[in-house]
Amino acid sequence: MRKEFADQLVCPMDKSELTLKVFSTDTEQNILEGIFTCTCCKRYYPIIYGLPIMSPDEYRQMQLELPMLERWEKQLNGRVEEGFLLME
Repeated sequence: MRKEFADQLVCPMDKSELTLKVFSTDTEQNILEGIFTCTCCKRYYPIIYGLPIMSPDEYRQMQLELPMLERWEKQLNGRVEEGFLLME
């Protein structure tokens, strides 16, 4: 995913601004893995293989997101909470 595209995305739940933390990029600086966090509701949306997972909570499956979250646990400082939220 290109950084320019990422800058245009908003939270699908409340349309608030998202902050982006990039974990890996390719040689052209496209985002391969990272995480968006909503500044208002604190939901997180992972970027996996360059694709942001921004489905509503009821359509997301934690077991599909766990491998990425476990791989980047240090960068998240253990802040993942149930319900697709990040702790403060």
